[in-house]
Amino acid sequence: MSSGGLELPPGDAGHEGADSAEIPPGAVSLARPIEIGAELDWGAEAWSEVRTRAQRAGRAYIWLNLVEQRLRAVVAAVLRPIYDPVHGEDWVVAAAGPAGQEWVQRAVAVREVSRRKGYLLDPADDNVLSFLTLPQLRELMVQHWPCFEPYFDDRRDVELALDELEVARNVVSRNRALNEAVLAQAERASARLLEILGSGAGVPSADRLPVDAVEDLVGDRYADVVSVHPDRVRLQRQLPAEDLFGGARRVDAIGIGLNLLVQNFSGRRLIRLAESGCRVRLLFLNPASSAVKRRERELGLKKGELSRTVEMNILHVRRVRSRLRDPGAFEIQVFDETPRFTAYLVDGDGPDGLAVVQSYLRRARGMEAPVLVLRGGGRSVVRSGQDSETGLFQTYREEFESVWADSRPVS
Repeated sequence: MSSGGLELPPGDAGHEGADSAEIPPGAVSLARPIEIGAELDWGAEAWSEVRTRAQRAGRAYIWLNLVEQRLRAVVAAVLRPIYDPVHGEDWVVAAAGPAGQEWVQRAVAVREVSRRKGYLLDPADDNVLSFLTLPQLRELMVQHWPCFEPYFDDRRDVELALDELEVARNVVSRNRALNEAVLAQAERASARLLEILGSGAGVPSADRLPVDAVEDLVGDRYADVVSVHPDRVRLQRQLPAEDLFGGARRVDAIGIGLNLLVQNFSGRRLIRLAESGCRVRLLFLNPASSAVKRRERELGLKKGELSRTVEMNILHVRRVRSRLRDPGAFEIQVFDETPRFTAYLVDGDGPDGLAVVQSYLRRARGMEAPVLVLRGGGRSVVRSGQDSETGLFQTYREEFESVWADSRPVS
């Protein structure tokens, strides 16, 4: 070390390996990593935790991105025609006014840096508006509320939804832990805000089961599978029978006993559903068939136990049909083939169709079998370099029609 250089203080001679006879005066012996005691490795539990955090943050980011893009478009549509004729490209600066001078100038500076360094990948984002954050877009909206008021019913609704989003935005932008409660709050607030901002048919929501933003973006990776549940109990926590069947225009169901519908809907509720215009086709396994007896043996049930349950369910829906003004809209049939799956297809002929499908396992009852929830609506799946494919919803719908054609009506 040169005499003119900065020298570190002498090290602690007590460290292992320190040899005062070999260390020049004024030098220091650096501690080995093991002597510091830092643990740099992550175990499986730590990696699992950070992956969970990243998944939640990514999910929240998609929602926040959708909201920010929509709010940016709304602000531009309302304020640009007012300021652009006079201020041209500087219309955002003019709209911010003295109150927003600091943050709008910061956005201008960031834009210039991005230009110089070539960070802008899309010419559509080469404007000051694209560099404003969600709170700054909100500030523009609040400052000019009389301009936005003709388009929105309640300013307070907009601000409350943005307040709820701000919690998640702060967490995500700083890579902090996002718990499930805040994530759920952010998703609800985002869907609500997109609805308020009038984004039309692209709003990720539906009456029966909301279209998740992540599903909308990466759905082509999973055909039309919306969700997978280990059993029917967990399914019904997310999608109760009333939400699935209530308000349906059409219900086609196939299975052994159709317990999800029959045991969750009273006769009176089924009558109201049918009288509201819903057309119902129910396809039960014939309780007198040999397939029922085989299923009883698989499940370890007493002889006749399963067949009596199916008979009771059929009697239940027959009583419903007998009380309808149009019994022809409520059809009941039975099939004798080996049951391979149970499926409930709701509004399968429309854009908002939904299906709940379970395969029959040898040792698991219907309540215990894994459940697939499928999105209908004729969405096709396009694979890279391949032709579009039909989703699973259509596959099960065709299977239902095939079995229905070979089944017998119940008088």
